[in-house]
Amino acid sequence: MSLNFPRISIVTPSLNQARYLERTILSVLEQGYPNLEYIIIDGGSTDGSIDIIKRYADKLAYWVSEIDNGQAHAINKGLRLATGDWVAWQNSDDVYYPGAFLSLARKISRAPGIDLIIGNMNLVGNNDEFIRDIKYVRPSYSAILAEGMVLTNQAAFWRRRLHNEVGYLDESLDCGFDFEWFLRCLEGRRASHVNETWGAFRLHEDTKTNNRQAVFNEEYRRVLKG
Repeated sequence: MSLNFPRISIVTPSLNQARYLERTILSVLEQGYPNLEYIIIDGGSTDGSIDIIKRYADKLAYWVSEIDNGQAHAINKGLRLATGDWVAWQNSDDVYYPGAFLSLARKISRAPGIDLIIGNMNLVGNNDEFIRDIKYVRPSYSAILAEGMVLTNQAAFWRRRLHNEVGYLDESLDCGFDFEWFLRCLEGRRASHVNETWGAFRLHEDTKTNNRQAVFNEEYRRVLKG
């Protein structure tokens, strides 16, 4: 049986990430996936990022550089433009690994009733050096409620129609918007896990994870209180 290639839309929000941005862009474009829509939403970078984006403009469905209201707002702008059957966002300092989109398409063809699909991911350093792997299991609402982030956007994809059902990212959250979104996404819906490494989260000195842990903790508490 031939494999269908559902349209996949990827959104990359970016602000002054010229050091890593090209690596992110290439990790999407070099997938070689035949039904890809790639959108970059830049928040008005002044570090040379725009020159990098322009280098690949002919391969992008859309890009813009303008002041926005933060990362969640930038992602939402891209997701509202997306036309794919499946969508995701990849941050401008993180990457997908080769074959991730093809692996996703295979899983979609075998699991028509699934709303969200995740893979595993790696932690990497400034120059893509491997730090450690993170392996997940099938995510569920009860698991994320009890344990926190049992999945990450670096290796997660979901049906675009979910945004019609549960809305978009909460733009009032600066660090915990992904946790809040996946919490809503998983409630009452079916998810699946593919035991392959699909992406990587880059640990470097400017990440929110390194510098804003107190904000993460406060926003997670706020989300769980409802």
